[in-house]
Amino acid sequence: MQSDYVLDLNFADLVFDDIATKFKDFENCTFTRCDFRMCTFQTVTFIDCTFLECNFQETKVNYVSLRGVSFRKCNFTSVNFAMTDQVIYEFHFVDCLLDYAQFYALKLKKMQFINCSMIAVDFMGSDLTEVLFDNCNLRRAVFVDTIANKADFSTSYDYAFDPEKNKIKKAIFSVDGLKGLLEKYDIVVR
Repeated sequence: MQSDYVLDLNFADLVFDDIATKFKDFENCTFTRCDFRMCTFQTVTFIDCTFLECNFQETKVNYVSLRGVSFRKCNFTSVNFAMTDQVIYEFHFVDCLLDYAQFYALKLKKMQFINCSMIAVDFMGSDLTEVLFDNCNLRRAVFVDTIANKADFSTSYDYAFDPEKNKIKKAIFSVDGLKGLLEKYDIVVR
């Protein structure tokens, strides 16, 4: 019988399924080039874990807790994070593929997205207060009813962001990003 608490282990080049993750707590573990596409992540907790080059494409995320978790060069295409546990959480993405991911109505305060492809990501109703979008492709990303106060978009690109449909007090945008803020007005900025 496997333990429900896994501490200080390194996993590499493994394919995980529901049996390997369901009702488990992983703490201070590293996952390298692992495949999680067969998982539904039901009642799983990751504490201070690192994921490197892992594949989560179209994975079902149901009641997963992410506390102090770092994802690097991982594929999250079409993953819905809406059921992520919002009680003590912190997770960040670096060099990840997040196209078509959904963060609908989540509190993502101070989260970091660095060098990520985020095409058509859904942030509708999310709290993006102080979120860092550093060099991210946000083409067709959905920002409606978001709170993006003090969020930093200054190095990201290809976004369309309606200031009338979002709260953006003290958010940071670059001069090049003005086009995305003014897109709905169908004006030309030179």
